[in-house]
Amino acid sequence: MDLIVKSRNGKISERQRQHIEQKLSRLDRYLDHIAQVTVEHMEEMRRNEGNVHRVQVTVVGDHGVLVRAERRAPELYAAIDEVYDTLQRQIERYKDKHWRRGKLRRQGGQIVEALPELTAPSLADTQDEDQRPRIVRTKEFQVKPMYSDEAVEQMELLGHNFFIFQDADTGKLNVLYRRQDGNYGLIVPEVSS
Repeated sequence: MDLIVKSRNGKISERQRQHIEQKLSRLDRYLDHIAQVTVEHMEEMRRNEGNVHRVQVTVVGDHGVLVRAERRAPELYAAIDEVYDTLQRQIERYKDKHWRRGKLRRQGGQIVEALPELTAPSLADTQDEDQRPRIVRTKEFQVKPMYSDEAVEQMELLGHNFFIFQDADTGKLNVLYRRQDGNYGLIVPEVSS
């Protein structure tokens, strides 16, 4: 298991790094063949809570399974413990869905995430070019073929409202999204000639 620890503001002490590694190395009890675990740490100042540690952990497992959890706590150790508990529950729920059926039916893929932090501009802001929404974050990813039911499961594991994947049958990129009524929508692009 490859462990990557990133801290946006501040440093992680060796003792904290050991705690993170010790705690998250236990995840292989629940998910076989974990390829990579990425831990992102950020210290934030919140009005009501004061100084808070935000920890986001992304686990890349076998068959392209991607599980992510984020938690905030006043202390880093507490945030890591809460993230571990959340990841454990997500992995168990994922495995229960697959092994209840007998076995994994298909190979999975990886997830696409695009999170531009957009805010709705007011009428006065539309006049000013500097106030227009812009792309503030870009992510690159490797796409592996998967079926729509696997894409739904991956989207649910991540807790996102949309998911981009390569359809295993057609080889086209598709966009899966959650509708307001709780159901899912699928966007399948057609190239016009």
